[in-house]
Amino acid sequence: MKLIKTAVIVLALVAAGYAQTEDLGMSAFANEKSDIKVAVDVSLVDQNIDSPYLMIVAYMAAGKQNLNLVVARDGVVMVYKGQEYKMPSYEELRKNYRGEIRDVNLYRHLGKEGIISSWMRFYDFPQVADFFPPLTTNSPLSVDEASMYNMTGFRTKCYFKNPGFKRGDTFVIRVAAKNKPELKGEVTITLK
Repeated sequence: MKLIKTAVIVLALVAAGYAQTEDLGMSAFANEKSDIKVAVDVSLVDQNIDSPYLMIVAYMAAGKQNLNLVVARDGVVMVYKGQEYKMPSYEELRKNYRGEIRDVNLYRHLGKEGIISSWMRFYDFPQVADFFPPLTTNSPLSVDEASMYNMTGFRTKCYFKNPGFKRGDTFVIRVAAKNKPELKGEVTITLK
């Protein structure tokens, strides 16, 4: 009987964690119920699941209007099968992967209806900085950290080394504020 109660409690906690993430359809997922709001578009991962590096477009914003948060590149991690993966440096990605411009071009042609239906449609995401801007003449600045405040968020491409994803796998994108490490946000993604 005690085992059954423990199993029910564990399932309830897992369900509560998943309930925060909303599947928006078209490979988009969002969580607006945390200190840092996070929405991600993984449609390119679904298209190129075998790529050595995977591009995820992330939208982040402060959960409360009066917060000024700074998110560093090292504060954005992927958790897959219990292991935490950090993003590569911009230099490492440029040295080991030549598909950035192809990724951006392909992403432009994928549907954005899922991500647009989330909380992020109410925020401004100026495209002046990015963790991984492509090498083009009009690309945004490459930054290691960005600010989010009031109704202004941060939109960026996030790259992670492919840990061996398969269809149906679940992973988490977790974001922590650099200036207030106790403030976090996360979104749970299931590849279809």
